[in-house]
Amino acid sequence: MAMKQQQTEKGSHVPQSVPETAKLALGQKTVELPVLTGSEQEKGMDISRLRDQTGAITLDPGFANTASCTSGITFLDGEQGILRYRGYAIEDLAEYATHSEVAYLLIYGNLPSLRELEQFAGKIAERYDLPDGMERIFDNFPKTAHPMAVLSSATAALSGYYPRLIHPTPTREEIDEILLTLLSQVPTIAAFGYRRRHGLPVIPPRRDASPVANFLYMMFGLPANQKEPDEVIVRALRQVFILHADHEQNCSTSTVRMVGSSRANAFAAISAGMGALWGPLHGGANQAVIEMLEAIYRDGGDFKKYVVMAKDKTSGFRLMGFGHRVYKNFDPRARILKAACDRVLGRLGVHDPLLDLAKQLEEVALKDDYFVSRKLYPNVDFYSGILLRAIGIPTDEFTVIFALGRLAGWLAHWREMLESPGFKINRPRQIYTGPTQRRYAPLSQRS
Repeated sequence: MAMKQQQTEKGSHVPQSVPETAKLALGQKTVELPVLTGSEQEKGMDISRLRDQTGAITLDPGFANTASCTSGITFLDGEQGILRYRGYAIEDLAEYATHSEVAYLLIYGNLPSLRELEQFAGKIAERYDLPDGMERIFDNFPKTAHPMAVLSSATAALSGYYPRLIHPTPTREEIDEILLTLLSQVPTIAAFGYRRRHGLPVIPPRRDASPVANFLYMMFGLPANQKEPDEVIVRALRQVFILHADHEQNCSTSTVRMVGSSRANAFAAISAGMGALWGPLHGGANQAVIEMLEAIYRDGGDFKKYVVMAKDKTSGFRLMGFGHRVYKNFDPRARILKAACDRVLGRLGVHDPLLDLAKQLEEVALKDDYFVSRKLYPNVDFYSGILLRAIGIPTDEFTVIFALGRLAGWLAHWREMLESPGFKINRPRQIYTGPTQRRYAPLSQRS
């Protein structure tokens, strides 16, 4: 960035920044594009006026090089393996923070005081119960319905019970009410859906428990000799929720922003985010890891055979849970969940051969030049499935757990978008590649 010196009244020189620009030449025309620098020195060229200046647009399949917004929520450095929420390292938050603290941090920008946290958690607990009559929704789904179909549908249905909260320009107080309602009732929907699907009686929520402990209680109840969910299990699930709480402008988060940009209500936007998360390339990836490990185990556990297959492009086999669209280093979330797996399985006295397979695959891959040169390191999905399986979460419920963790991040982005001074509806462009103008011929004249 160029610098210039400004002389003060006393004759000293104070360096000042000259706005940095990038030049783009298109034919005979050259335009200057403003360059924005983020707080972590990330640079981006502002092309918001490019079409007005040149008549041209950019093409970026998958939006891998395009920032759709500025955001102060999450910083991610894939090259260094860094993930921070509002400036706080994910390692510290996963180790020390509660789930409610992280939700408050993401949404409001700062860690809460003790009083703020108590008020926030109390308001969530007050709203655990679903609206009267909503439980009947679950009875209308067949038991074969995928849990994500139930979760996303019931979340959208919540809008029908809160008509005063779905108008296009909610006040600050109404935004807070929407956030609290979704944070409290989406976990209840998930737990009730699980119980109904398995023919089990619904367990009402407990207001004297933390959100994570309450969710486990609504899902599984308590053994006869226990008054509270196991602390090790609660901690592990808390870490899963925190590690999945936000991850910058991923597919589901950008979907929430896209839908919300039309001023659709938050219930609809969050439901749309759940739909995006459902895909196996996004929230369903940890299920794919478990299915892969089970297949290797059934085949005799010869993991080296599958490492060889993964390196053979003609084999059709893909080593799931390795590599990431953004991370080109070890996913920091994977390290945390690997340790959590050991703690939970140790607590339960369970030996899971799939965890042994996972560790063996990781050890080989981290030493193999094929994987190292391609920066294919284990990602968060590699161990999260094993952990959820140990807790007792069915494989097809994994994405539901991911959605519960990501909920706070989705809501933080929805709120940030609404309060952005540059708020406007999202409307990407395209490069048209179809036929040029053609003449319509009546049906009788077509051969």
